[in-house]
Amino acid sequence: MKSLPQNEDTLLIRTDFSDEEAWRRLCAVVTTPDEEDGFLAALHIVDDPAYRDLTTEQIVALAPAEDDLLIVADRRALSGSELPLLAVLKGEDDAPEQGFDELRVIAAELPAIENNISLANMDWEEFVDAADDDGVFRGF
Repeated sequence: MKSLPQNEDTLLIRTDFSDEEAWRRLCAVVTTPDEEDGFLAALHIVDDPAYRDLTTEQIVALAPAEDDLLIVADRRALSGSELPLLAVLKGEDDAPEQGFDELRVIAAELPAIENNISLANMDWEEFVDAADDDGVFRGF
């Protein structure tokens, strides 16, 4: 399996290829600035069938070492009306033994996590604590 590309922006990796319309809708949401304040996640979109159906563990193993935050467009993300992407934080001191932590985030709120984690403005736990009971971050 080939390694994920190295890029200054946060990788958004597509692992589900079952619904092209949902993928186009997701891409439109994550590449359109927020209407209220103009925020936009700094993303490098990886749309390559070579990464079809990869697990989180496989994605983390293939990611460049310096990438702390990864975003995954998996089956759950593309089948939900809110497009709940999987945000993966690698290598934190308080990460579980698998070496990463996960949080679902609706596509419309992705800039909040991507911008703040990438710039170290906020801690991961602030987003985890703000997630709804179903484990999805929908904003503060």
